[in-house]
Amino acid sequence: MNRFELDARNMLCPLPVIRAQERVATLAPGDVLDILCTDPGATNDIPAWCRINGHKVVAMRTEDRDIVITVEVGTGA
Repeated sequence: MNRFELDARNMLCPLPVIRAQERVATLAPGDVLDILCTDPGATNDIPAWCRINGHKVVAMRTEDRDIVITVEVGTGA
């Protein structure tokens, strides 16, 4: 398992999900991706995308104005 970070701050829907999808495509199952975003819609969009695509949200937190969504890469839907 490796840990990675994606900076999707100041991007509006649907860009945080699109950038997460592009990044996850380069990772291996079991890898962890911390997605930093500022769009509150990402707190719904990214978990929904994970459910559809076989990934798992393992944490979601707010740090100042940033939202950090931690995703464990799955094997796909």
